[in-house]
Amino acid sequence: MLDFLHQDKDPETGKVMRRVRSFVLREGRLTHGQRKALDTLWPRYGLERAQGVLDARAEFGRDAPRVLEIGYGMGQSLAGMAEAEPDKDFIGIEVHRPGVGALLLEIQERGLSNLRTYCDDAVDILKLCIPDGSLDRLQLYFPDPWHKKKHHKRRIVQPDWVALVNTKLRPGGVLHMATDWQDYAEHMMAVMNDSAGFVNTAGEGGFAERPGWRPETKFERRGAGLGHGVWDLLFEKSL
Repeated sequence: MLDFLHQDKDPETGKVMRRVRSFVLREGRLTHGQRKALDTLWPRYGLERAQGVLDARAEFGRDAPRVLEIGYGMGQSLAGMAEAEPDKDFIGIEVHRPGVGALLLEIQERGLSNLRTYCDDAVDILKLCIPDGSLDRLQLYFPDPWHKKKHHKRRIVQPDWVALVNTKLRPGGVLHMATDWQDYAEHMMAVMNDSAGFVNTAGEGGFAERPGWRPETKFERRGAGLGHGVWDLLFEKSL
C-alpha cells in the first residue's frame, strides 16, 4: 500500500523528480476497526499498483459495467452506490488509509462483492492499472478545490488529466464531477469546454442536475441549508 510515497528518480541523472500532486497526505489516526480491516480485509478487497494492469473479469468473476471513483473519503457513499447498483462493478481510489479502512468495513457490513479499492495516487493508477476503454463511468466528487490562486496548479482537473480520463472511458462512457466551490466548478467547465472528445449532457456550458446514482451527502445537505450551491458536470465520451 501507499506505493506512491516512494520518490521517483530520473533514470539518467538519478535525481529525485518532483511532481505536483492534487493532495496532501495528512492522515488522522486509524481506529482499531479501521486498522483491523486493513490487516484482515485488504487481501480480499484491496488492489495494488504492483499487480499491474487490472483484469476486472478475473477480479470480479464477471463482465459488467465498471465505475471508478477517485477520492471517496470515508466510503459510505461509494459503498451505498455499489449496494444500489449490484449489476455494476465499482473501483475506488483513495490515498488516506483511515478512509480505506472505513470502506473495507462498509464492504464487509453490507456484504458487497462488487467493490474493490486502491490506496494510491489516482493519476498513477489510471496510467498504470486501468485498461484503456474499460470504464463506463468515472466519478470525481468534491475534490480539494485548492481555492488559493497560487495553488490552482494542484487541482486534479487539468487538461492532461481529462485527456487521460478520455482514454480510460469506453465510447459513451461518462465523466461525472461535482463540487461545492463555484470557482472550481467554473474551472472544471472551462477545462472540459476546451477538451476534445467529450459532449456536455446538459448542453453547452450547462451544469447538470444531480443524477440519481450520486447520493446526497450529509455535508451537502448541511451546505444546502446554509445556501451553499453544488455543481454537477456530466460529460459523455464521444470519441
